[in-house]
Amino acid sequence: MSVDHPLGHPPGAAGRGGSGAPPRLGRRRLLGLGLAGAGAALAPWALGGCASPASAGGPSHLRVWDPFSGGDGMLMDEMIADVSGGRDGFRIDRTILEWGPSYYTKLAMAAAGGRPPEVAVLHLSRMAGYAPGGLLDPFDPDLLAEFGITEADFVPGLWERAHHDGRLYAVPLDTHPFVVFYDTGIADRAGLLDGEGRLVALDSPEAMLAAGADLADAGGGAGILFGHVLDPAQNWRLFHGLYAQTGATFTLPDGGPPGIDADAALRVVTFMCDLFDGRVNPNNLDYFGAMAAFNGGRGGLVMMGEWELPTLAAAGRPLGAAPFPPVFGRPGAFADSHSFVLPHQENPDQARRREAHRYVAEILRRSLTWASAGHIPAYQPVTADPAYRELEPQSSYVTAAESAVLDPPTWFTGAGSTFQNEMCQPLQAALLGDASPEAAVEQLIDECAQLLDQPNPVV
Repeated sequence: MSVDHPLGHPPGAAGRGGSGAPPRLGRRRLLGLGLAGAGAALAPWALGGCASPASAGGPSHLRVWDPFSGGDGMLMDEMIADVSGGRDGFRIDRTILEWGPSYYTKLAMAAAGGRPPEVAVLHLSRMAGYAPGGLLDPFDPDLLAEFGITEADFVPGLWERAHHDGRLYAVPLDTHPFVVFYDTGIADRAGLLDGEGRLVALDSPEAMLAAGADLADAGGGAGILFGHVLDPAQNWRLFHGLYAQTGATFTLPDGGPPGIDADAALRVVTFMCDLFDGRVNPNNLDYFGAMAAFNGGRGGLVMMGEWELPTLAAAGRPLGAAPFPPVFGRPGAFADSHSFVLPHQENPDQARRREAHRYVAEILRRSLTWASAGHIPAYQPVTADPAYRELEPQSSYVTAAESAVLDPPTWFTGAGSTFQNEMCQPLQAALLGDASPEAAVEQLIDECAQLLDQPNPVV
């Protein structure tokens, strides 16, 4: 699908922004990367790109790829329309591809095949599978600064993660973390709201377990809801955020062995099993079952990504939200970031590359629109704006961006990867009572070791 915003495409001056990227992967090695990291079949057109060349329209005529459909897609349309008006407006050929493993494979093959878009969206957790192999070109920080975008505008951890080998390969648009949504009426009756009507600190396993029981008593149903059965990511999201709260590190160095603290992992999995005991808090819900139960008033609190805010708000319940509770004493929650990247081009048009930097800057400045879907804008001048502070419940979990926990950076991890699915399976078995926490942790570590035994196609 291509959406053309044809308003205004003034000539641009030549500028900086040369590639400087590592040598590009050959197609055979890239095929191995695409199939191993994404598990996707290749569309025939992916080798050569699908969009028409932008060269016919001048420097401000840019091709942009993203995976945003539904409400997110409409918000991106709105922001693109906003930057497409006036004398300095862009002309954007927007291609929307289905989110999932195939998106990442198509993007990789387009970069390898020499027909990539000027700008694309990539989950930041996937950058480690793209930048080292030369599939992305770095941004020019000086050029971004010329358009008003600097390191000081971003949360340090997010900005650091956008770098590889000392160079900036991604510019974050947002942070989308795992959070908790709650019924403010039930939480109030359970005594779990502070003087400002916010969820109290649930800063220990015991406090979280007690909150589940109190919410169940106050609401007449379940206390805490979590949908995970047959889901390819949910168990990993919950586990990885809680694991980070313990202070332990989770590293996956090329060639192994995995750097995983087995004691910390066991502590987390045991807590997950205690929390979702199948009585006070159900242990057998799938993703949509948990959402339906919460929307139907059959639970007081639900754990899920902030991206579900529009769906939950539409149900009409008195809705509150908070960063994921610091159960193990420190803030931290699984998160990812939709980020802009520059797919590798052999001989980039420098005027168009300059305009690509300007386009990213202009979209970031309009990300208050993006926040209406629940996402936390990565560009901090937006979250500091009084208009953002008035957004509820979005502003109540804005601090989650400061303690975002992304996947360990390696070539086979990240959004839509088979890695997340493989991590979920032993965790699901533990929650359903089909395996002990000890067995689940042992299998999780073993799965990581097997993945690390596979040759890294990026090096």
